[in-house]
Formats: sequence, structure tokens, C-alpha cells
Amino acid sequence: MNQHYNVVVVGGGHAGCEAAAAAARLGASVALVTMRADRIGAMSCNPAIGGIGKGHIVREVDAWDGIMAQAADAAAIHYRMLNRSKGVAVQGPRIQADRVRYAAAVQAMLRGYRNLAILEADVVGLLIERGQIVGLNTRTGCIATTSVVLATGTFLNGVLHTGLQSELGGRVGEASATVLGEQLRGLDLPMGRLKTGTPPRLDGRTIDWAALEQQASDTDPWTMSPASGARILPQLHCAVTRTNAATHDIIRGALDQSPLFSGRITGSGPRYCPSIEDKVHRFGDRDGHQIFLEPEGLDTAAIYPNGISTSLPLGAQRAFLRTIAGLQAVEILEAGYAVEYDYIDPRALDASLALGALPGLFLAGQINGTTGYEEAAGQGLVAGLNAAARALGTGPIFFDRTESYIGVMIDDLTLQGITEPYRMLTARADNRLHLRADNAERRLTLHAIAVGAVRAERRAAFAARQRLRDTGRVALDAAIGSPARAVQIKKAFSAPEPAEAVLREVPELSQVPMPIVAEVVADQLYAPYVERQRAEAGRLLGGINLALDSIAYDQIAGLSLEMVERLQHARPADLKAASRIRGITPAALTAILVEARRAA
Repeated sequence: MNQHYNVVVVGGGHAGCEAAAAAARLGASVALVTMRADRIGAMSCNPAIGGIGKGHIVREVDAWDGIMAQAADAAAIHYRMLNRSKGVAVQGPRIQADRVRYAAAVQAMLRGYRNLAILEADVVGLLIERGQIVGLNTRTGCIATTSVVLATGTFLNGVLHTGLQSELGGRVGEASATVLGEQLRGLDLPMGRLKTGTPPRLDGRTIDWAALEQQASDTDPWTMSPASGARILPQLHCAVTRTNAATHDIIRGALDQSPLFSGRITGSGPRYCPSIEDKVHRFGDRDGHQIFLEPEGLDTAAIYPNGISTSLPLGAQRAFLRTIAGLQAVEILEAGYAVEYDYIDPRALDASLALGALPGLFLAGQINGTTGYEEAAGQGLVAGLNAAARALGTGPIFFDRTESYIGVMIDDLTLQGITEPYRMLTARADNRLHLRADNAERRLTLHAIAVGAVRAERRAAFAARQRLRDTGRVALDAAIGSPARAVQIKKAFSAPEPAEAVLREVPELSQVPMPIVAEVVADQLYAPYVERQRAEAGRLLGGINLALDSIAYDQIAGLSLEMVERLQHARPADLKAASRIRGITPAALTAILVEARRAA
């Protein structure tokens, strides 16, 4: 063995970076092995971090002193709180990032760990002795280790498709991990194929921006991480346009050249992020599909057209783009493409993301059948922590689904598996009124500190914010406790911006920063509903069972399309039968229970 590390992480994407950093924070010696060190932290698809459900995960990773949120703030050129008109529990913080600055921020943060080495090498196999991991074999030598985290993304036997042309690769311009992929297949692991895709990159200098609806960055100065303090980069506008009947006619006419419709691609794609070919084919009655034109950086003309992922030939991509308002003269900088790759059935993993069949091996990211930077980062955190815990001889670190979206994701993956790339949705969370994006630090950081995963500077900052939370909570409770003020304060809770309205009624809160005021107000606002939700769950567990003979599942608010499809297919006779259907969460059962009682 040329070198030895407690933990070796394979892959420099979002899962690999979080895994390496998490293991290093626990005190393990760590090597991050990647084919190209200059591509660490690269945003392979959209130049954005966060969103509905996804923003919750980013905040949770940050609560464990992770990388993603602070890197996002270092590179953010557009902030937007999604679902702003809805309750705080389902709002999703999202930023557009400068691609180059995001990767640079990630790389700089990794270099800040003295016990983390970055090795540029091509991994060609796992070293296994007596049925467990003892190291890695690369083309330039062997690395001894106790724990390996595979975070290979779309590179495991990856194939790129544009039109009817295909080539080996994990993303455009980069090689596929074929030798490692073949070894994993030879280990008789439960494996399958998935696919994802990306849209063409457009030249913003050839877009008629004046003809388009512009979307400005949010003006209130929230950030993805409280550790960031403030926004640092100029903020850019996005723009919105739509496909139309002419666009759809061109796409339909080119389907015989699509790898999706010609049978070249066999892997399942993401249900909640379909290609434009899928959209046009499956939703033929729609007269258009929205497209968000998102800048990729301050120093580039490249624009990401969010909503038109495609693997049609370049000529067809250019033709259909030029039928769209604002894009009549657009030029393509890089064609869209699809990538098909291997994954391992996540039911082969335990809740620490360890592969039961091969002790010492942990998996994170798209290799587990997920899609998205944020889902990858959350799994990287879990796998890195547990890889380090194994190497250092401490106990495993688990994430409970009642306390985090990360726990929801891990539980869904390891217990239910996947039939398509898994994407986090707020509807998947049993306790989403409690699992808000704004309270992630309060929910999780004490646990992170207890296991030694938070560095001194972040611990001190957390303690200071906890004191401010206590100050705000005491001031609000005291004000509500005054009969003369309680009525007006409770009216403020129902205002469009409740935190601002409450602050006007309770000026004592002015000594507390506005983000913490908003968090304290949301705690007060949601408290009775959280208690009601817990009570309902308790009653379900207490043995209540009702017949579901004539329930219209598509009319029940809170059920995802995926849940509705499974329930309609199975037609469970009663509530207990519904609880055994894969993917039906306790929150969904509560909603079904309410409807069953109403219909009784």
C-alpha cells in the first residue's frame, strides 16, 4: 500500500465533497480521490442550489457544519424563496450560483481541512480481504483504508446520449468509471440503470431579453447559511418564457431521433424533472411549458434554460428553441444530452448508508438512485460521518425521519427502494410542519455538536444564536401573556408577512435579528398544528382502522401524485392496508384518515 487513510471518498461531486468534509470534521484522516481535481464541486446540471424540499436539506447539511450552504452564498447571483405565498413550513430557499465561483468556494473549503488530502487518480477497483474493504486500487497505486465512500454520481458505467449518437462518459468531456462499474457488477450486487439529462446551454447575447418577463432576486437579505452573514455578489435577473404549439410540433417530428423513444435508453428517468420530449409526449393537451432562463455566472454569457432537458439531436434542439419567444435568434453553446448510469438498489444499505454485503463500503448520491445536488449532499453527510465513525471505532450516527428531511430520505431509500430517480418533496415528510427550513439549526446542531461534527467557530456562533432565540422567545411569550396585547399580536400572526407584523406589535423583539424573529414567530404560529399532527399520529398508532371503500384519493390535499397513483392502483380495503403500501407516509395516512371520517 502506498498510502493509508481512515476514510477514502471516491468522487468530487456534491456527495463526495460533503462526505469528505464530514469525515474530516470527526477527526478522521481522509483522502478525496477524483479523476480531475479541477472539477471538484462542479455543478453538472443546473446552476442552482435549494428549492422546495431541497432547500430544507441544504439547511440541514449546514446545521451539521457542512459545505453546500456556505458555498452557495459565496457564489449566489440570484436569491428566491419559493412558495413565498404559502406557509413557512413548505417554503424553499433557492439560489442561482455562479458556476465557477461555486466550485472555487467548495475547493477552498475542502483545502481548509488539514486532515483531508485531495488525490487525483482513476479508481479501478476496491481492495477486498476476507469479505471486507481494506483499500482502493488506482492506476497509480493502492490506498489502504478502513472505510470507503463511493460517490460516483453518473459516472458508473455512464453513457452519454445526444440523438442517436452515444459515447462513454459520466458528463460531457469526462470519462466513465467502467472498470469500477464492472467490478461492482461482478460482486452480484442488486444493480440497475437510471437516466437523467440536461438542457442545452444558450448564448445569452443572442436572447431578446426585452421581450421576456424578468424575475428579480429577492430584496430581503436572507442567506442559505447563517454563517455567511450577508450576500457578497451582484444580483442578476432571470427571465421566463414558454414553449408553444410550433415548438411541440418540431419535437414530435424528431422523436424518431430521440434515444428515449428509439429504445437506446432503458433506464428510468426522474418523474419530477422529465425531458421536454417526455412532457410533449405525455401531456399532449398542454399548449406550453414554462422555461426559466437562468444566468450561469457573472463572467459568462451562458444561460441555463430550466425546463427543457433534452437529448434530441443538436439540429432539432436549435430548431425548437428558435420557435420560443425571446429565443428566435438564439445560439447554442453546448447541446443538451442524457446520461444513463448504474445504481445500486438502496435497500441493500442500512440507515448509516453502509452496504451490508461488503463491510467498510458506504454509498452516497446518485449511486443510490437519487437525483439532485441537495439529495447527494445529504447522503454524503450521512455516509461520511458513518465511514469515519467506523474507522475511529465509535458508534453509527443515524438521522431520524421525524427530526430531519435527511432522515426522511434515508428511510425512504433504505426501506422502500426506488423505481425512478428519487427527489425530495415536502410531501414525503411525516412531520413537515416541524421540519422547516428556517429551524434546521435549532433542530440538528446540538446533535452534531454532541458527536463532535461541528468546529469551534461554528459552535460559538450557534451558541450566540441560541441566546438570541431564547431572548426572542421570552419577549414574545411575555407579550402574548398580556391580555391587553394578545389580541393584536394574534392578529399579526395571520398577516401576509407575520414576522414583520409581530415585530410592529412587539418592539421588544427589535434587539433580535430578523431571521431569528421570523423563526420564533413561526414556532409560535405552528405550535398548535404540530401538536395536533403528533396527536393524530398517536391515534393512528393506537390502532384506529377505517374502511376506505369509496375514497377519492386524487381529491385529498397533501397526497403527492406518486401516492395517489399507488393508492388508486392498490385500492386498499382499510387504513391498515393503506399503511402497508410502499411510499405512503404517516402524514399521508393522517390525511386519508380525515377524509375517511368525513365520508363515513
